Amino acid sequence: MEWPAYLDEYEKLVIRMTTPRVMIDNAGCSNATRVMIDSARKHGILLEAVQVLTDLNLTIKKAYISSDGRWFMDVFHVTDLSGNKLTDKSVISYIEQSLGTIHHTRSKSFDGLTALELTGTDRLGLLSEVFAVLADLECNVVEAKVWTHNGRIASLIHVKDCDSGSPIEDSQKIDKIEGRLRNVLKGDNDIRSAKTSVSMAVTHTERRLHQMMFADRDYERKPIIRTSSDCPLVTVQNCLERGYSVLNIQCKDRAKLLFDVVCTLTDMEYVVFHATIDTEGELAYLEFFIRHADGTPISSEPEKERVILCLQAAIRRRASEGVRLELCTADRRGLLADVTRTFRENGLNVTRAEISTQMDTALNVFYVTDAKGNPADPKIIESVREAIGMSDLKVKELPPISHQKAERDEPTVGSGGAMLLSLGSLVRRNLYNLGLIRSYS
Repeated sequence: MEWPAYLDEYEKLVIRMTTPRVMIDNAGCSNATRVMIDSARKHGILLEAVQVLTDLNLTIKKAYISSDGRWFMDVFHVTDLSGNKLTDKSVISYIEQSLGTIHHTRSKSFDGLTALELTGTDRLGLLSEVFAVLADLECNVVEAKVWTHNGRIASLIHVKDCDSGSPIEDSQKIDKIEGRLRNVLKGDNDIRSAKTSVSMAVTHTERRLHQMMFADRDYERKPIIRTSSDCPLVTVQNCLERGYSVLNIQCKDRAKLLFDVVCTLTDMEYVVFHATIDTEGELAYLEFFIRHADGTPISSEPEKERVILCLQAAIRRRASEGVRLELCTADRRGLLADVTRTFRENGLNVTRAEISTQMDTALNVFYVTDAKGNPADPKIIESVREAIGMSDLKVKELPPISHQKAERDEPTVGSGGAMLLSLGSLVRRNLYNLGLIRSYS
């Protein structure tokens, strides 16, 4: 490595010590690519590493995390969306470069756009009303993400002026947008809990959505009744002799699960010192050894209960409910208002949405149910497709769920509580997966 002439030897040493070392191995595992990271430890570094991998839509099949002392060591077993190892050299190079700079603040840039943050009570047709207001005020929606959970809605919408294509900076117009949207979110009964604001959009979008729903205390509201198989099982126990609290999570595996859990722990000011993540079939098993930022474990039963509720909410927020509809069509003024109005008029409720534009093309994804949250009638779906355009709006079936029970030879979370691994066993396992010892048994 060539160093700039102005750096002295101490500055070079500091750079070497604080720059993460990244190794990507396709030979060490038969069915996944191993991504290994060594780095000086700092709060939030685990979240930044997971964020790099999930933003590339990589699936994390297994992970082993250890960060005692001042050093951070991670091993991630990842695949692409098709379940294959990573072979694209440009993707591998991007991972190495991105993980090698994770000590720096990371956020997606939305230069030239105005970011609107909305939270309130969800109801049928609410999204249609929001997009109708924005169209009426001549705001072009360029990017947006919408989540719903426990009867609440959170949305981060990036807009620009329809005529000039510039960000909306006029304070009077911004006040008008906020006021109109706040009235829509309030409806008839939601006077105090509806919120709208203009954001600088410096936080990762999905992390910001978690923060907005957490601040809205969606985890405390009465949850929608679900089957036991849909409910994440979360347990918390203290390992007092080692000064850790131990979290065990068992739930259905899905994309970005680890990001959602680590994001919530980080924003709640917990530090992950050790963790093991494993997936078998449709299930995911996650174990975390954590402390507060001040080095103490969870101290009370109410705090344990709050952690459980918050993690369950974080896992459920992104759960894909309903039929996935994909819209790909030429972008135009009022497109989203028209599409979501058609959903509303046919009794379809949008539970999650991802809006994006590339060049002059709208690429949108909607998850829809009927008004009561039940699966939508296929005939209604076809009627909506006919109204919007059969070639533009397509049904994307949700991934099939395997009911075969995975066989495991390690302790997992059960109905009687967490089957905790000893700290020594966890460390040995991590060292084994780092290739530093031959066996952890």
